[in-house]
Amino acid sequence: MPVQEGDIVIKIGRSTTMCSSCLWPKSADGTVPVPYTLSSVYNDNQVNVFRNAMQEYETLTCVRFIPRTTETAFLNIVSDGCQSSVGRSGGGQDVGVQIGGCVGRGVIQHELNHALGFYHEHMRSDRDDYVNIMFQYISRKMWPDFTIRKTNNLGLEYDYGSVMHYGRYTFSNTSNQPSIVPKPDPNVPIGQRNGMSILDVSKVNRLYQCNVCGHLLTDKNGILNSANYPSAYPNDASCVWLIRTTTKGITLDFNGFDVQSSPKCVSDYIKIYDGPSRTSPVLLDKTCGTGSIPRIVASTNQMLIEFVSDSSVTGVGFKATYSSV
Repeated sequence: MPVQEGDIVIKIGRSTTMCSSCLWPKSADGTVPVPYTLSSVYNDNQVNVFRNAMQEYETLTCVRFIPRTTETAFLNIVSDGCQSSVGRSGGGQDVGVQIGGCVGRGVIQHELNHALGFYHEHMRSDRDDYVNIMFQYISRKMWPDFTIRKTNNLGLEYDYGSVMHYGRYTFSNTSNQPSIVPKPDPNVPIGQRNGMSILDVSKVNRLYQCNVCGHLLTDKNGILNSANYPSAYPNDASCVWLIRTTTKGITLDFNGFDVQSSPKCVSDYIKIYDGPSRTSPVLLDKTCGTGSIPRIVASTNQMLIEFVSDSSVTGVGFKATYSSV
């Protein structure tokens, strides 16, 4: 099957996210199940990388990648290049994640985002306002890979840091000459593959109309707090903060903590995990009340903080700072 833009499998009649029939349908519970099969050629470590990449969607969006049972439309993940069609095409659609070059969180999420309905960021309809394409340094046969698409930009700004953005030198045929130059600042970093950006998460949630209170924190150091802090947090809250840094080890220090106290913290609580999902090992089990909380340290480069409140009685909430080790 022909490939365009380096990793997009061409489907005749396929537009970009303007195609509503190309989206995966939402279920009655508000989630978007995307069935998949995973080739048996991947080893246990590689399977864990896939699981980690998929868990971020489950934590921060309403998309749920689920192992296929009897579904007729599903993703067939195979070790064949790095490529995917855009959106749901029906039947078993191949997603190529080649062993030996593509099995990384950011690359996996890049191809999964294609399958969810996203083209490359630098192909957006408004891209000329944000980048210059240096066609003089790109072979003519590759020019179609930089063609502007008619896209639904979802009312969100251009994202230089998107996992869907090409790198500065992608398809350049001239040493030290970039194929893409950001503007007005030509030094803005582009083309990361650490994982979805904050705007990538927002785009998935807007495209699929997800009702999710999820926050992604990717800076080396940062601050997080409950809604309205230092005023009382709202009732019936259910929010998560996923910290993902580029180096292993995250420390979390609470500067303030006041959460409604209840037996075994069944009403309001905070819970912290050593990883990207609620299935990750627990660093701090359900905690409530007031007072100090000891420093929390994650063993990986991901830490998940979950905060839940019930329908009555609230506290001031919490404020915390984090840093990568």
